[in-house]
Amino acid sequence: MGPFIVGGIGIASAVFYGAYKLNKRRNLRLLREARRRKYAPDLPPLINTTFSRTVIPSSGSDTSNPPPVERTLQIEELSEDDYDSWQERDLERDANIIELRLILEEIIADLPELTDDAEEEYTESDRILNLEARTNWIAEHEENLEEHATLVETEMVGSGIIVEESPPENDDLDQRLEREGGKTGAVQISLAWDDYNDLDLHLFCPSGERIYFNNKESDCGGELDVDMNVKPVSNNAVENVVWPKNPPNGTYKVGVHFYKYHRKRGTKRKTKYRLRVSIFGKIQEYSGMIKYGSAIQMVTGFTIGHESDVSKQYNEFA
Repeated sequence: MGPFIVGGIGIASAVFYGAYKLNKRRNLRLLREARRRKYAPDLPPLINTTFSRTVIPSSGSDTSNPPPVERTLQIEELSEDDYDSWQERDLERDANIIELRLILEEIIADLPELTDDAEEEYTESDRILNLEARTNWIAEHEENLEEHATLVETEMVGSGIIVEESPPENDDLDQRLEREGGKTGAVQISLAWDDYNDLDLHLFCPSGERIYFNNKESDCGGELDVDMNVKPVSNNAVENVVWPKNPPNGTYKVGVHFYKYHRKRGTKRKTKYRLRVSIFGKIQEYSGMIKYGSAIQMVTGFTIGHESDVSKQYNEFA
């Protein structure tokens, strides 16, 4: 077979593969849009050119004149009546995750805690098997999880408690990120917790995409680059979502899900966490508590760009 024929076959294969990827991505977008219309018809449309403008140059270096950023209200800032309304919506979300059977069956049973001191050794093979098991679980429950996530996305009040003071000197979140190879960038959201449970970040993007362990890279440039405790390997875990450059205008929402309770000594069905949001170098931290079996929590959110341009469609949820 001559070199020209081989080269032609290679080009044709590349074109076919590229077309396949574009078609698959288009179909996923259409599916997400259909689910959003079904489960939350009042949400902004999935594809919106207003949200697609990047807010810093492609070099990612010029942040001397960043666009305006406005965060969501948090529950501690609500009036008593508004807090009561938030609690009602939170109960609805908790009921929704139970109704949709999104709690792992092995954890529904009230099994006793492990009390032995022996630490199991988890190999790379163990980790891969658990990743496969989680992938299979998602494949089986994807429709229900999407419905639940879309319900959570409608929330415009964050549940995280604002940390007013600077982090303590012994805060090791940066060390955890460095240890796991987490990236930094124009927008960075980092989650840390101190037991063996498996918490997961769910980042709702301005484009309508959701970054989480089953969709680690978004079309708008965000990526989940650290995902821990699929197996209970660490009691000082961290997860990280980052836009290294070119974060799009629009509203971002940060969700936390208690995916799996690992029955190890000292690990309970409630987990304290802390969340760091860094936007153009400005950091805000939040603290919270999440219980196994509860809904995905919308911990906080923020809007990049002029309010009149990018978040007017969300006003009815404020």
